[in-house]
Amino acid sequence: MLSDANPDTGALLLCRAAPETVTAAARLLREPFRCVAAGDGWTALVPGTAPWGDGGDPVERVVAGWAGALAVGGQWAVVALWWDPDHSGFLLASGFRRPVGFAWLAAGTPVGEDEAVHTFALRLGLDPVLDVQALEELARPDSAADARARLIGVVAVLARTGVVLPPGLAPGAPLAELWALAARYEVAATHGWALPVRALSMAQLALGVPMTAWGLRTRRGPWVAAGAVLLASGALGLRRTR
Repeated sequence: MLSDANPDTGALLLCRAAPETVTAAARLLREPFRCVAAGDGWTALVPGTAPWGDGGDPVERVVAGWAGALAVGGQWAVVALWWDPDHSGFLLASGFRRPVGFAWLAAGTPVGEDEAVHTFALRLGLDPVLDVQALEELARPDSAADARARLIGVVAVLARTGVVLPPGLAPGAPLAELWALAARYEVAATHGWALPVRALSMAQLALGVPMTAWGLRTRRGPWVAAGAVLLASGALGLRRTR
């Protein structure tokens, strides 16, 4: 529960899709999320639980799983922002591509490869000069900017793509505060949620069948596993919309 979670650890997911579509897809993660419009063509997801607590996986691994599932299932880009007392970072998941990310120690010391920010900019269609320069500055040592300031800088760069977070909804804040704040801006679910879920489920099944078959034919276990996940998720989604 949020009340038991470390207030200095949290996450925020930015999905490049409309709120109604993201709301439907987030239901398949089986975790409570509040869905907030975050600018032109973007949606923010605020988690209502902290599965990285109690000795579980670290926050960056948890959000990587969420982002990957949303990106594969919905075929849109997902930027995961995460933080804990020791370090903070971001991760971009898009389709079946390998996720790319960067991190900083709490004091702002960069931990990652510069090439990651270039790939990040390329996949999101950022300006190859101005935006890349801004990201490169964030990836350089700067004693005046801690890890939280770096994440806020990343959001500022994403503003060039249309990202506009509601007032107060910023990376680095306690997760309980973000959860309460998101309630003010939450996009209300409507009876039409079943239609996006059904469409998403059909897409997952359409991807899962050939992926599983190809994995079995070429004896590639990871692809078989990924296909099985898509098939199971798609079947579950169809069952839930009946």
